[in-house]
Parts: sequence; structure tokens; C-alpha cells
Amino acid sequence: MPSVSRRIDAIKQPRGGCINIKKFSIIDFDDGVQLNENENIAPGLVGTAVDYLTRYLTGASKSNAFKISLLGARNANETDYAQSLLKNINGLDELSITNACKLAGYDCCYRVGMAAYRPVNDISPNKETIQNISIMVKRSLKFFEEYGPVVLCGFDFDGAYTNLITTGDGDYLTKDTLWDFKVSKKAPQGKDTLQLLVYYIMGHTSKHKEFQTVRKLGIWNPRLCKIYLLDRTEIANGIVKEVAVKVIGYKL
Repeated sequence: MPSVSRRIDAIKQPRGGCINIKKFSIIDFDDGVQLNENENIAPGLVGTAVDYLTRYLTGASKSNAFKISLLGARNANETDYAQSLLKNINGLDELSITNACKLAGYDCCYRVGMAAYRPVNDISPNKETIQNISIMVKRSLKFFEEYGPVVLCGFDFDGAYTNLITTGDGDYLTKDTLWDFKVSKKAPQGKDTLQLLVYYIMGHTSKHKEFQTVRKLGIWNPRLCKIYLLDRTEIANGIVKEVAVKVIGYKL
């Protein structure tokens, strides 16, 4: 099933991307706290744990916040164990964060396939990693206090999929902004900004009425403590139409 990310990977973009990150306003959200350098689990797992814990702590139910992980666990025939991990996630204590990291290990079973799966029992974040996750979640909660509230998270694009894109899920929606959540050590690339535009177009085509008031595209990175923000009016209509037709597969 072609996902948004796989479709983006197949697209050759001009230098700098269809939407250059330089077009975005960059806002520092620095809290003065330094992260530890010696994390001991994969950056993708850290990012997923930070994202899903933030969803839970901003009001989503645990089952909804970790929805993709639970779907992956089902594919791995480990639903009972996944539910036991979920039951013991209750905040930002060490056990909750450790279990969130383990649950994140199931995501690949749903997003990529079982060939990418490694036993989640092998995932054991050290104290430095746990502390970093706690810091980044707290940063994200403070971020949404200022730029929120969250009106939708972990949403699909039901009603907007095509033959070229049949799966994909967005991160966060506030009243006027579609937010993508990145925990990379690098600034967003052309692949990231194109993915965000695809989400924006599909969101406005989907069943979600919450998109009717959305007019901005944003990226929040709690590792870098930076916000990247762009008003839709700053994107040429020709680019939007080209992405809608050539990338997503809509007929205008």
C-alpha cells in the first residue's frame, strides 16, 4: 500500500525542494536546557516515543495516542504484551517512558512490514535517553500551551486517498495550523516540506471539517527547540496544483 512517505521518496524535487525551508519563518523556542548526547536507542524510536507521549499528555486516549504501535503489535501477534506495556504508561516516569519506547518498536510492523521488526524486549533506553525524552515531551507540552490547543492528532485522511497514496496519517492540528512533528538533529529538508504540503492538500479534501480553518503549515522540532511556520498564501497556486495532480493523483 503506497503511503505518503513512500510516495514522497519517489518524487524528484528541484534543488531545495518544491517548498524551500527558507520560505518558512523560523522561531526559536529555546528553554535553556541541554540534552544528553549519549542516547542508546535509534533516533526514530526516540522521536516516536516523544510524539506519542505528547499526544497522550495533550488529551488523547492512550489507545489513540499509540494507535499505530498497537496495529503493528497486532501484525506481530503480540497484542497482549503491547496492551500490558500500554497499561503501564501513565506519565513521564521512567517505566512509562521505557514502555513507550518499546511500544514504538511495533510501528515498523504496520508502516513497513514484519521484515523490519526487531523484538521490542531488546529496546532498553538508558537514563540519558529517558531524560531526553522527558525534556522533549515537556517542551512539546509548553509549545502547545502557546500554539494550541490541539484539536486533532494522529488523524487519517479518509476521503482523500488515491491510487497513488492509499495510507498516511498526520500528526497534529490546531485551529489554524497543520503541524508535523520532527525530532531530527537536522533542519527540515525538501522531503519534509513536500510531505507537509501533501498532508495540507489531502486534509482539505478529507472528511475532517477541522481543516476548514487551517491556513498555515508548521513543523515543530523539540530536539532543536525550533518552530518552522509558513502561511498557505506564501505558496504559489501553481505549486499546490502540481502537487495535487502529479504527487497525490487528483484530477482538477
